[in-house]
Amino acid sequence: MNATWEKFCTDLLEVGKVLEDEIVPQDPLTQAEGVRYLSRLLRYATINCVEYTDPRWPQFTSAPNPNMMTKVGADNPDNIYMRANISGKYSYRIIGTRGTVPLITFGSRVNRYHIDGTMLQSGDLHIHDLEVDENGRFEFIASVDKPAEGVWLPLASDSNLISVRQTHQDRRNEVIGELSIECLNPEGDFEPLSPEELGERLDKSVGIVKGMAETFLEWSRDFMPQPNEIFDRGQEQFQKAGGDPTIFYLHGYWKLAEDEAWVIETEVPNCEYFNFVLQNFWVESLDYNRTNIYINNHTAKLNDDGTLTIVVAAKDPGYGNWINTDSHTEGTWAMRWIKADSHPIPTAKVVKL
Repeated sequence: MNATWEKFCTDLLEVGKVLEDEIVPQDPLTQAEGVRYLSRLLRYATINCVEYTDPRWPQFTSAPNPNMMTKVGADNPDNIYMRANISGKYSYRIIGTRGTVPLITFGSRVNRYHIDGTMLQSGDLHIHDLEVDENGRFEFIASVDKPAEGVWLPLASDSNLISVRQTHQDRRNEVIGELSIECLNPEGDFEPLSPEELGERLDKSVGIVKGMAETFLEWSRDFMPQPNEIFDRGQEQFQKAGGDPTIFYLHGYWKLAEDEAWVIETEVPNCEYFNFVLQNFWVESLDYNRTNIYINNHTAKLNDDGTLTIVVAAKDPGYGNWINTDSHTEGTWAMRWIKADSHPIPTAKVVKL
């Protein structure tokens, strides 16, 4: 057998031990979703670690992608995530068209998921920071040194990723922006692929799968002791994993019997966007293309006094905004306030249906 392939398969087999961790529910659904989760992480990792790896000729590819069903780390169903492998050694021009999606953010990151399961921030831009012309076109420079003119996305010397979030409010009717990226100083000669180089790329792919699986397993480990409770856990944990600094995150665990409902009540701040998403144990959103497992500021129905009631249950309770547990009895959840003037903490209680 080819030694490169054999090592890749052996290393990947080791990653599967995450399914046997003591906190992982052993019911058939959670285990089946766990195997599917690892396959999704592998698809993400090989696309972004085996392909499109030379920072001199980067391309934007999909990160967690609703069309390819790759879901990583409390994915937002309203987000189109994009990414490009880059290096702080080079400078880049990003050109785009605006589309009609309300929110677009750009971040330079130090992606260390294959090392220690983190993704550190090194620079951020919001669509409102950009000059968009009458044709909806914009551009900016990403580099370590600030350019003499124009909009700038800072890079650190060890930045290796530009990430993009395009956030819908109405996924059916909004058009996402189109993006391209060009390296402005691609020094050095092209080198044909070698077995050694491919082996390094596959090693990084396995490292990404391992780092992501272990990072979000630890999130579930942190959340499980306080099921159905909502409180501010602080933002550092979520920002270290690649979060957007304009987002205030609430995360936790939920667990319900078939005849129970989890009722969440909250004030709604003045903000550009909010949502609530129900997730499985693996911190993946449930099937939002098939059933109602999340709401946002476009779909949510507010109470007469402007507050919001969310009811998580296996059956429609007949009041509030129903979130379907979709055959699950436990898992994780996420709530986001984006560019909000305050960050209310919802109250929650479990009731009998």
